[in-house]
Amino acid sequence: MKKLIGEYDCKLDEKGRLKLPAPLLKQLGDLSSYTFVVNRGFESNLMLYPETIWDKISSQVDKLNQYIKKNREFVRYFYRGATKMETDTSDRILIPKKLLDYAEIDREVVLFAMNNRIEIWSKANFENLLEDEPFDFSDLAEDVLGNMELE
Repeated sequence: MKKLIGEYDCKLDEKGRLKLPAPLLKQLGDLSSYTFVVNRGFESNLMLYPETIWDKISSQVDKLNQYIKKNREFVRYFYRGATKMETDTSDRILIPKKLLDYAEIDREVVLFAMNNRIEIWSKANFENLLEDEPFDFSDLAEDVLGNMELE
């Protein structure tokens, strides 16, 4: 799978369905329908994983030692709300209401595609995230990437 990229402003329809943008679907490949898993993100957002990526990540999570309390807590939280879904014939997905409530999503949504997953944000929360960007992105880049060898 190609690396996903892009920010997309979307809206939920009156039934709470989210139409996935054509440019994003094009990056996923030409299929008649797409299968995803959505779950809670690390911040007040949702994570949308193509099913093949979800399978890889969840198999890693499943290897955690369940006799360690932090591992059990992480596994519970990671899987909480996880829902498998397929796009309908109009390339829409129906996200469970509990997950929409968690991410404070009502109508306006931002899809933020990165690497092999898609973050789903309420527009307001995404704008707040952008306002909290580091004062000096250059310093952050140096801290995070400064010792990394780039090919």
